[in-house]
This record gives sequence, structure tokens and C-alpha cells, in this order.
Amino acid sequence: MNPIQTKLSIKSWAEVDRPREKMRIHGRQSLSDAELIAILLGSGNKTQSAVELAQHILYANDNNISEIGRKSIPDLMKFPGIGEAKAVSVIAALELGRRRQSIGPLDRIKVRGSKDAFKIFSPLLNDLPYEEFWVLLLNQNNKVISKHLIGRGGISGTSADIRLIFKSALEHCATGIIVCHNHPSGNVNPSRQDKQLTHRIVESGEILTISVLDHIIIGDKGYFSFADTGNLK
Repeated sequence: MNPIQTKLSIKSWAEVDRPREKMRIHGRQSLSDAELIAILLGSGNKTQSAVELAQHILYANDNNISEIGRKSIPDLMKFPGIGEAKAVSVIAALELGRRRQSIGPLDRIKVRGSKDAFKIFSPLLNDLPYEEFWVLLLNQNNKVISKHLIGRGGISGTSADIRLIFKSALEHCATGIIVCHNHPSGNVNPSRQDKQLTHRIVESGEILTISVLDHIIIGDKGYFSFADTGNLK
């Protein structure tokens, strides 16, 4: 039987087997080297799918990505179905990977207590005429992953959607969070609503096994820490 007639395109594969969908569903770690290269290629040739073409390229280079990274644009264009644009995409991606390895990981800020958190949030919230609610995402070593604005309100209050707080935490694989908001009045004492919200956030974190390390309220002359005052529970 003619292989051209029987060859199945990637679009005809089960969704979980297509490289792009597989990455979306299972994460980038689930993809093989060939599948990652296939995403860069986008398409194959008359007799090979993008994955099969990527496997062919790998085989010709001892199944070693570093070897492919040493190839020139003309070298890659020798493979059927690889034009200049595809060759440039592959080489550019591998070059980015090489540069990433040479730079190393970002030296993240470590939060050791409320003072460190206050230093992060204070430039964002000082002197605002309205309330804002933020969340600081931390990894298992209490190093900062990122910070996100959750809500913005008026002079006397703001809404903080707990679902949005933990959506950010889950999306960034945070193991701990610190929430923070400001009081435009300058008074850092927590209101009854602040206390209720804090307890709900802590309870939600316990369900999701994400530690709520503190809730900080920033005012004109300093801040209030729920953790430092034993009011997290």
C-alpha cells in the first residue's frame, strides 16, 4: 500500500497525542524532544508528519539536541520539508535554550517575615487614595515567584475574590502566599471585614495545601501584620 496514502496527519491523531494539545493538557515536561521540535516546525513534508520529520532530524544528529544546535541554516534546509523559515525557528529556539543555561536561574527575593513583605508592597500601596488588594506568591523556600493585583476599590474598601487569589497561586505553582491591602485612611487596624476575609483565605489555603503566611495592612505610618499579632487563625 502506498505510504503516502496511509500516512496520518497530526490533526487526525487523538487530541492528547498532538504535541500542542499534549503540552496544554499535560505540561511541557510530557513532550519528547521530537515533539518539541515538531511544534517549532509546524508541519512536515509529503511523506512525514512534523513529529516524524523531527525524529528524522534527531536520528541524523545522534538523537542529540546539542548537535542540532551546532547546525547552520543550510544544514537544516537539506531535510525535505525544511525551508529557511523553519530552519531559523529551530536554530533560534536552541540558541535561546543555550543562553538560558549560561545565565542561570533568577536570584529571587526571600521573604523572611512581615518586614520583607512590607518592603515589597509599600512602594505599590503607599499614598494611594483608594484601596488595592494584592497577593505575593512564594515557592517552598519562601522566595518570591511574582505578585498580582487582585482587586481595586474605593476610599473605604475593596473586594478581594478568593478564587482569583488562589487561581494565581495554582497557575504559578506557589506553595505559600502573603496577601496585602492598604487603608487610605492611614489607620492600619483591621476591620471586622478584614478579619473575616483573612480567616476565609486561610481556610481556603488549608483545603488547597497552600500556606497563607500573612495578611498585611499598609497605612500612612507603617503596617499591621496578622501573622505577627497571632491573628491568622
